[in-house]
Amino acid sequence: MIISRTPFRVSFFGGGTDYPGWYREHGGQVLSTAIDKHCYITLRYLPPFFEHRIRAVYSKIEQCQTIDEIKHPAIRETLRFMNFDRNLEIHHDGDLPARSGMGSSSSFTVGLLHALYALCGQMPSKEQLARESIHIEQGLIKETVGSQDQCAAAYGGFNNIIFHKDGEIEVRPLTLAASRLAELSDHLMLFYTGIMRTASDVADTYVENLGAKETLLRQMHDMVDDGIKLVQSNRCVCGFGDLLHQAWEAKRSLSVTISNGVVDEYYSRARDNGAIGGKLIGAGGGGFLLLFVPPSAQNRVRESLSELLHVPFEFTRSGSQIIFYEPSRQDFSQYERDRTSREIKAFRELGKRC
Repeated sequence: MIISRTPFRVSFFGGGTDYPGWYREHGGQVLSTAIDKHCYITLRYLPPFFEHRIRAVYSKIEQCQTIDEIKHPAIRETLRFMNFDRNLEIHHDGDLPARSGMGSSSSFTVGLLHALYALCGQMPSKEQLARESIHIEQGLIKETVGSQDQCAAAYGGFNNIIFHKDGEIEVRPLTLAASRLAELSDHLMLFYTGIMRTASDVADTYVENLGAKETLLRQMHDMVDDGIKLVQSNRCVCGFGDLLHQAWEAKRSLSVTISNGVVDEYYSRARDNGAIGGKLIGAGGGGFLLLFVPPSAQNRVRESLSELLHVPFEFTRSGSQIIFYEPSRQDFSQYERDRTSREIKAFRELGKRC
C-alpha cells in the first residue's frame, strides 16, 4: 500500500501568465506558496478476487475492467501515461473541496502520479512530477489549465515560478527570514464562499484571447516582482495587501466570469471592516476568498463574513511526499494471478450451476 500527501497552494500574483498560450510568446511568472492543506492518494494492488480490475473511490465510486472505462479524466490519463496494467485500487481524500480554486485538480494529478511511481518502486524528482503532470493535464486531458499549480504541488514552499518562452519552467524558492514569512502569514485570512466552479470553464472565457489582454497581463507579471521586492525588504508588510487589491482589480478585468455580485459583496464588506486587499484564489468564479487583514482587524472581518467558513492555514515547505510505503504481501506473480483468476472463474461457474 502507498499513501501520497500533496499540498494545495495559494497564488498571490501573476496568475494568467502561466498559460502556455501566453508564456510561450511573452514569458510569465507567479508568486505562490504551498499550504498545510493536502490531497491524499492511497493505492494498492487489487487482489484478483473481484470481478473488476480497477476500483477508484473519490466523490464517486468506479469499478472498471479497463482503463478506457474510467470516467475520471485524471485517473484514466495518468494510468494510461504510466502504461499501468495491474489490478489497482485508488482512494482519494482531501482537506479542502474540489473545484474551489486551491489547485486541487493538479494536486490530485501530482499525488496520483507520485503514488503510482512509488507503487512501481521508482522515485521521481520534483521536476519530473511537475513536468509530467503538466503534460497529463494539458496534453492528454486537454484541460484549459496553467502550469503553476503542478509546480507548487510538486515542489512545495514559497516560490517565484518563472515560465520561459522556450517552455522551460524555473522554480526559485524565496529567501526570507522566518520572522518575515510569519508576519506575512499572520496577515492572511482564507474564507470558503461555497461557490463551486471548474477552473477550466472560467479560464476558457479569457485564455483564447490573451493577446487582447496584453497590457493587463504585463501589469500582473510585473506585480510579481513588486511583491518579491516588498517581502524581501524592511517596508511595512501592509503594502503586500495593497498589491493584492491592485492585482485583483486587474484580474477582474480579464473576464466577467472571474467575479460576481456575491463575491464582490463579500470583498466590499471585508474591506469596510479592515481588510486591505484580497482575491479569489485560482481562476476565479468562486471557491476560496483570500484576504490580507492586519491582526487587529481580523475579528471584525471574521464577524462581517460570519456566513462564510473561515479556514486557518499556514505555509508549508513540503511538496508532494510518500508518507506511507508498504509493499503488498499479496503481490502475486503473473503465473499466480492467472492461475487464481482461472480458479475463481471456475468456482463462480460452479456456483451458478448449483
